[in-house]
Amino acid sequence: MKMFCLDLVVRSIEHINERYVLIRLTDDKHPLPKMLPGQFVEVRVDNSPTTFLRRPISINFVDYVTNELWLLVATIGDGTRRLAKLHPNETLNCVFPLGNGFTIPSPTEECLLIGGGVGVAPLLYLAKEIKEMGGTPTMLLGARKKNDLVELDYFKKYGNVLITTEDGSEGEKGFLTNHSILTKKQFDKIYTCGPKPMMMAVARYASKAHIECEVSLENNMACGLGACLCCVEKTIEGNLCVCKEGPVFNINQLLWQV
Repeated sequence: MKMFCLDLVVRSIEHINERYVLIRLTDDKHPLPKMLPGQFVEVRVDNSPTTFLRRPISINFVDYVTNELWLLVATIGDGTRRLAKLHPNETLNCVFPLGNGFTIPSPTEECLLIGGGVGVAPLLYLAKEIKEMGGTPTMLLGARKKNDLVELDYFKKYGNVLITTEDGSEGEKGFLTNHSILTKKQFDKIYTCGPKPMMMAVARYASKAHIECEVSLENNMACGLGACLCCVEKTIEGNLCVCKEGPVFNINQLLWQV
């Protein structure tokens, strides 16, 4: 796919809770280019003396009717905290779309989308695409506590939403891989993004149940082009750059099961 480097305009910024912000961007001159679920954006962080490299952020959602690109940002460092201070009508320089996205299933396949923490971000756009193809995905979303859950109302537009929280304040108590849906329903495909230990647990479940599974890795991706080698992952094909060959991989490509 063609890559663009554009100054996008901040249409709005929503502080969802103390950790997450939702930034809605637009191109006020042209329609946004085609983007795939699972791809990401490298954003330049201006006015941050400690942030020299671009920051990779998953494409959270694309609305071609309103010409908006959404980025769900977890404010965990100087760079992302600076992004949280953006204001409407300011610009954000973005290189996108980058990487390879999820495989879109057929409408008849039963799909389970599993997201933990900010790992829910790329799954919203995937859910939208599945719904528009005629499918109804099941979405299993997890967090430490109720207040950490984000975008639930948006997810509910595109399928069935199930929840786990570690403290039991919403949904079933425990980890995502302990949710009762995994013993009640058979799925054809699983898509997941979140902390690596969580994704590895999902991968083990999928492998044992003989379910096709794709994971979106969150390795450090400084350049987004496969040049800096910061994001290398060991695979059956050798060391691959997650930013260029991923970030989405089929679990059979990875060495997690070995």
